[in-house]
Amino acid sequence: MMDDTKKSLEKLGINEVGSDFVSSKRFEDGGQFRFEVPGIQGPSALESLLSACDDFDLEIQRATQTKGIMFLLDSEIEEMVDLSSDIQLFLAVGPRATYDTSASVQTPEGKRIGYRLRGYDNLVYAIEDVKRAVDLGVRGILLYDEGLLYVLSKMRAEGELPPDLKFKLSAHAGCSNPASARLFECIGLDSLNPVRDLQIPMLASLRQAIDIPIDIHTENPKSTGGFIRHYEVPEMIKVASPVYLKTGGSVAKHHSWDTTDKEARQRAKQVALVRDLIERFYPEAKQSKL
Repeated sequence: MMDDTKKSLEKLGINEVGSDFVSSKRFEDGGQFRFEVPGIQGPSALESLLSACDDFDLEIQRATQTKGIMFLLDSEIEEMVDLSSDIQLFLAVGPRATYDTSASVQTPEGKRIGYRLRGYDNLVYAIEDVKRAVDLGVRGILLYDEGLLYVLSKMRAEGELPPDLKFKLSAHAGCSNPASARLFECIGLDSLNPVRDLQIPMLASLRQAIDIPIDIHTENPKSTGGFIRHYEVPEMIKVASPVYLKTGGSVAKHHSWDTTDKEARQRAKQVALVRDLIERFYPEAKQSKL
């Protein structure tokens, strides 16, 4: 019976991977990994992060704001766009269930709906949030809802949104298996952030099923487990490349934490620690440039 099930999955391009699996997939320049720093909520923190990267002689490729576009003034978005001329900038969609009128998301059962959108109006609000960021020059959007991804990717295909606009899925969407990963890729996703605690073989199973980059947390805030996986990073690169190594999360207490200028520098230090570990244990790994 299990053999029949595996054959059914194989027809969909979802295959079992062995313990010796190594990813042959790469970024467009042949690189295996890039660095992403999450939780950079405004221009001041972004400026401090970039300054600290210079001090640590670091190259990062992406900074992500997680609190929401709707919490930023136009002038703040424009400043962040200007500051990120050499890196990718992703801003998160603001409307989500935790900011909605629903009390259910504050309950143990309700939390399972994550940051998804409730009802027609909130879907419209979320699309408007994205449009505003796009009009101000943003070309990277962090999403929490698969329905929103479906709509936005269709709008991009129809020319209603810029063709170079990229969509990244948050770990809060709960993707944790290769079938879900393949579904997200099929409906227009450009970069996948699976749940934070997937083991190395599980990450390999995702990589086998999809071609888009996988964004992997190398560490986490205490609110999502607090685990630090720096020593697993070489294996993450080997089995899951191309990957964005999401580093610096342990500095925050929870998701959407307002990172101070001092904490932005601490996040950069965490990236430096991971970089040094890669150089020590997997020196042949190639960092991708933008």
